[in-house]
Amino acid sequence: MKVKTRFAPSPTGSLHIGSIRTALYAWLFARHYHGKFILRIEDTDSLRSKSISVASILRGLKWLGIDWDEGPYFQTKRLERYKEVIQTMLEQGSAYKCFCSPQKIERERIEQISRGEKPRYSRTCRELKQQKSISEKYVVRFKNPLFGQVTFKDKIRGKITFNNKELDDLVIQRSNKIPTYNFCVVIDDLDMGITHVIRGEDHINNTPRQINILQSLRAKIPVYAHVSMIFDENGKKFSKRNHAMDIIKYYEEGFLPEALLNYIVRLGWSFGNQEIFNVSEMQELFTLDSISKSSSIFNMQKLLWLNRYYLHHLPTKYISKIFENYMSRININIKNGPDLKYLLELFKGRYHTLKELAQSCKYFYEDFESFDKIAADKYLTKNNYDILKNIYKKIKKMSIWKIEELSLIMNSLLIEFNIKIKDINMLLRVVLTGNMYSPNISSVMFLVGKKKILLRLKKAIYFIENENSNKNFSKNEILSI
Repeated sequence: MKVKTRFAPSPTGSLHIGSIRTALYAWLFARHYHGKFILRIEDTDSLRSKSISVASILRGLKWLGIDWDEGPYFQTKRLERYKEVIQTMLEQGSAYKCFCSPQKIERERIEQISRGEKPRYSRTCRELKQQKSISEKYVVRFKNPLFGQVTFKDKIRGKITFNNKELDDLVIQRSNKIPTYNFCVVIDDLDMGITHVIRGEDHINNTPRQINILQSLRAKIPVYAHVSMIFDENGKKFSKRNHAMDIIKYYEEGFLPEALLNYIVRLGWSFGNQEIFNVSEMQELFTLDSISKSSSIFNMQKLLWLNRYYLHHLPTKYISKIFENYMSRININIKNGPDLKYLLELFKGRYHTLKELAQSCKYFYEDFESFDKIAADKYLTKNNYDILKNIYKKIKKMSIWKIEELSLIMNSLLIEFNIKIKDINMLLRVVLTGNMYSPNISSVMFLVGKKKILLRLKKAIYFIENENSNKNFSKNEILSI
């Protein structure tokens, strides 16, 4: 049997961690067995479906590298097919028209609840002999079996059984002639030859209804696997309704696709005690048998740890290219500063995301607007005024730009002004970065470059001369000082 899986999101919002895990598991299962993975957009809910959500879904999958072999298929492009099957079912007696008004059905529901009964349609129109006027509104319902059971073996949860008497006569076509989700998904899976349906456990109750429809069509039943819920750190289920973060937001926050996929695959699946998996390993090792029945809890700290791991273990050339694209997206012109590969090495171990790195090294490419107040109050003082003037003169005279030469200048200052190395380092750190945090100051000076250092020294000197005026200066204003 050729394995064929699918991911079928509804475009009523953005992809979140839970949706991506479903897509990832279905994709890995298909790749593991050299099968096919289908992308299908379930967009029959015209009131809630949005084209912007479709674009977001496609963008999120492409960013993560979850590619599809067929599709994307859109249910709205297949409406005639659904109606054709519904007409056949009406003719064969496995479906019927229901003319009951919404008001009547609501009254019945309220009465059933008041009697402590499970609310379901009374089947008033199930055996209706005389058809109503063609102008009257109606829905089409599936004629669910009244007796017996529906049993299927879930690949994650084992044997699951439902009594048919507990199941309603499902509406398969609304009064506006649009087929419903539970019907469309059955016909899609049938027509597209889906062999394995991997989805969230919230769809378990849909499964017996869908199996009954398939059986009425004498179709082969696919294998089902229902994965457990993912809860956020507050104990809430990941869902669109709970405003779960769009997967593209993780890109914007500076996460790598490799880290996110590694983290997501472990939300319910395991292979021994192994924590780190590249995509090839996932495809080779993934099976449904290793998925846990237990719910998973999202842990941002674990994701940050993984992202840091991949940032520091993937090839520098690869990370540099990704970082270059990221810097471009946040409008930082890297032509105004050092090669990114040097910064990746300089900041190694200091950051968890590309966003953190970008914020930390922005001063290499752009002048900062003002000095951190606490840092300025502590270091940009009259006691350090002469030191800064001296540094300026020494830097200006440099003809060879080397870290070793910069270190010699700093060492000379220790003797001339009788100060400690940590104090000169902190002073220069504030002058060059605007705050008190940076990697090795000699390396920072070398990469910032002579021109920027002189401009920032001028800015710091003026700051002290004007009694800590933290004004934002343009480059021309600084040059005129």
